[in-house]
Amino acid sequence: MNPSTDHSTGEIREKNAGANAEITESAETGGATGTDSPLTSEDNIAQIQEQVLEAEQAAKDSENIGSIGHINQEAVVQESLKLPIILIGSLIYSFGINVFLKPLHLYSGGFMGMCQLIQTLLQDYVHIIPKNADITGILYWILNAPALAYAYKKMRRRFFYKSIFSVSAITVAMAMIPIPTEPILSDFLGNAIIAGLVCGTGIGVILRMGAADGGLDLVGMIVISLRGKSSVGQLGMYVNLCLYAIYLFLFDVQTVIYCIIYSFFSSFACDRMHTQNINAQILVISSLKDTTAMEVEIMGKLNRGITRIHAEGAFTNEERKVLLIMVSKYEVNRVRGMVKRHDPRAFIIVNEGVNVDGHFIKKLT
Repeated sequence: MNPSTDHSTGEIREKNAGANAEITESAETGGATGTDSPLTSEDNIAQIQEQVLEAEQAAKDSENIGSIGHINQEAVVQESLKLPIILIGSLIYSFGINVFLKPLHLYSGGFMGMCQLIQTLLQDYVHIIPKNADITGILYWILNAPALAYAYKKMRRRFFYKSIFSVSAITVAMAMIPIPTEPILSDFLGNAIIAGLVCGTGIGVILRMGAADGGLDLVGMIVISLRGKSSVGQLGMYVNLCLYAIYLFLFDVQTVIYCIIYSFFSSFACDRMHTQNINAQILVISSLKDTTAMEVEIMGKLNRGITRIHAEGAFTNEERKVLLIMVSKYEVNRVRGMVKRHDPRAFIIVNEGVNVDGHFIKKLT
C-alpha cells in the first residue's frame, strides 16, 4: 500500500473513531425493546446503520476491496442457495396435500382450500371439469397473482422473487405428484394429523427461507409486517375457522371437524418451523473495557436495540459489562457469531420463548 493510501486510511480510521464515540453516548441509554430509549427509535437506528455502512464502505474503498457489483453478486449467491431449500419445502407441502389430505376428501384452509372448493363446484355441480382432472395447482397460482402483485409493491424484491419461485414450485409439484385412490393409513384421524404436520412443516421451511408459499401465509406476512402482532399460523387459523364455517353448510359435520384438526396441526407445525415468530432474550457478559464495536455491529446489522448494564464479578470483583438484547430465534446464531468475533471469552445466555411488549420489530423476511 502506498503512502497516499496509508494517509487516507488514517483519516478514515479517525472518522470512524469519532462516529463510534458518538454511538457510545447514545448506547448508554439503549433499551432491549426500545420502549423509552431513543436508540431503538427508527430514526436513531437508521443513523446507526448508516454509520456502520459508511464505515465499512470507507474501509473497503481505502483498500480497493469490494464494490457495489461485488456486494450485489454476493447477495444474489446467498439468496440463490436458499432456492433448493424452498423447493424442498414446496415439495413437502405438495406431498402432504396430494398424498395425505386429498384421498380423505378433506379441504385445506386458506387459498388452497378455496381452490379445492372451486374445483369441487366445477366438477360436481357445474360439470365442466372431468372427474379425473386436478386443476388445484393452477387455480392456486391464479388466486395468488393479486397477492404477489401487492407483495411486489410493498415487500422486498428478494422476498417477491422467492415467493414466485415457491408458488410456481407448488403448482408444478401438485400437478406431478399422483393422488392415491385410497388413504395411506386406515385411521382417518391419523391421516388428518399427519397431513397437517407434513403440510405445516413444508410451509415453515419456506417461510424460514424468507419466502412465502402464497395465500394466507403471504397475506399474513404482509399484515404482520405492518402491525407486528400475532403470527402467520395464528392468522391462518382464524381465517380458516371462517372458511370451515362455510364448509359446514356444504358438507357434513364430520368432514368439517377433521378439516379443523388438520388446520390446527398445520398451524402448530408451521409456527414451530418458522422461528422468526419465537422471541429470544440474549445476555452477553463481557470483560472487554470497550464494547462499542460489538454494540455498533449488532445494532447496525440487526436493527436491534441494546441495554448496557454495568456489573461486577462476585468472585473476581472485576468490572463486567452485560448487554441485554431482544431478537428472534432466527437471529440468535448471528448475534452469537458477532459477539464471539469481538470477545471470544464472552459468556452468552439465551432464553427462548419470552414475551415482549413495546417497540419490538418482528422480522419475517
